[in-house]
Amino acid sequence: MAKTETINIALTDEMKKFVASQSGNGTLYATPSEYVRDLIRHESERLEAARLRRSVIEGYQDVIHGRVQEFSGDLTADLKAYRKRKG
Repeated sequence: MAKTETINIALTDEMKKFVASQSGNGTLYATPSEYVRDLIRHESERLEAARLRRSVIEGYQDVIHGRVQEFSGDLTADLKAYRKRKG
């Protein structure tokens, strides 16, 4: 398990009440810390998904603009040929 560190953040009264309402009895999270950690995990996953979407779009753009090479079945050979062409 990863080492746990503590950080302190300042919240407005409204934000503190909201976080408290999302944790405790009758909620999905036992503590405010669990709730905040889950928010951070979700944001991290959202950013990774956005990065993957950008990569897929970049791949489609390569196809549209003819920046592709047929796969020979030998990835190592294809990479060597690519590097040789690039320089």
